[in-house]
Formats: sequence, structure tokens, C-alpha cells
Amino acid sequence: MTAFNGFGQKAIPFLKALDFHQSREWFLENRDLFEQELRDPFGDLVETLTERFAAEGLGLRGDRKKSLFRINRDVRFAKDKRPYNRHLSAILSPDGTKMEQGVFFVHIGLERCFAGIAWWQPEPALLLAMRKAISNRPAEFRALIAALKKNGLDLDTEDCMKRMPRGFEHVTEADLVAAVRNRHFAVRHAIDPAGIHTAALVDELVDFTLRAKPLLDWGREIQG
Repeated sequence: MTAFNGFGQKAIPFLKALDFHQSREWFLENRDLFEQELRDPFGDLVETLTERFAAEGLGLRGDRKKSLFRINRDVRFAKDKRPYNRHLSAILSPDGTKMEQGVFFVHIGLERCFAGIAWWQPEPALLLAMRKAISNRPAEFRALIAALKKNGLDLDTEDCMKRMPRGFEHVTEADLVAAVRNRHFAVRHAIDPAGIHTAALVDELVDFTLRAKPLLDWGREIQG
């Protein structure tokens, strides 16, 4: 394993240039730059975090080959036919695959850089169980929210439902209503793009994940 020492200084400029050209020919001509400045350091980050997460007992791991998402976009059913993403990202999960829930996610991109702990688009049975846990055991859910707030984190409200899902019409308290409408349960941490070039990023991400652990614990208990 190669320890993570930071992304290259040309990592973000490479993404800007790739977004401008959006050309396979340009990408192939500059593939070495992509690998040296962005992809290989990302692999180092995944493996370094895997080691650190194991030491903290967080139950999250990854692999430099399997955890990274491709820079190529899937444009088969998309109106936007640009072939390349404006970012590179990776997932660390309980089993090291991209198929599990309760994951760590890190995204380095042009618009923003961030990390997240998420139960994202959980299958219907798990999502229903989470909603029932909120409505049936509100004190536990509120304790989770309080623990996250104490750690400087808030649940993400992206893509929540406008109406209550069927079967939860009896829930009337505003905080529980908002929670039951969630389609995802996630917290995020903004990464300063200027801070991605040093090994200190690892400590920052480990600290965030430890602060987000109450969400992992809550979801894992429900998941069983």
C-alpha cells in the first residue's frame, strides 16, 4: 500500500481541461496526467482510509480498483452526451463493494469537493423499516439528531418527498414528518479544494466519519 500524500496540484486543472475538451482523443493524450494527479492518489486515499477506518472499528473498507467510479459517463439514456464527468469519486462500504448501504463517499470535483456518510436510495424494505423506526421510536431518532448536531452535522434534506408516504399519515410532529419524508439518510462534509493536496486530508475525513458514526450505528441497528 502507498500512503496517501495528497492529490496532485494539477488534479483540479485537469478536470477543468477535460470538461472543456470533452474529447476521447484529448483524454488519451493526457491519460498519464489523469493517473498521476488524480486516479492513483485517489487509490492511495481509499487504501489509507481503509486502514484508518479499520483501526477505528468503523466497518468501512475499499479497494483502489473496485471503489473508484469511472471518469467516463454512461450516456446511453442521457440527454447530456458529454463523455466525461466533472469529478472523480469513490465509495468505502461494509463489504468493500458499491452495492452495500451505510457507506462512506468522497467526491473531488469542479463544483465542489465533499465527503458523506449515507444510506442512499435504500431498498423499499429497508427504507420502510427506517421510517417505522422514526415513527415508532421517536426518542431514539431524536437522540440521533442531537448527537449529529453536537458533532456539527445535520441530515441531508435533498430529494425529500413533498407528501407523507402512505401509512404514515398519523405522524404529525414537524421534525418527524420531515424525517419520514426523506428518501435518503445522509450527512455531508464540505472539503476545501485547497486542502486536497496534503496527507492531512486523511485525518479530516477520519474525523468526519467518527462524527457521523451515530448515523451508521442507527442504520445498522435497523438493518440488523
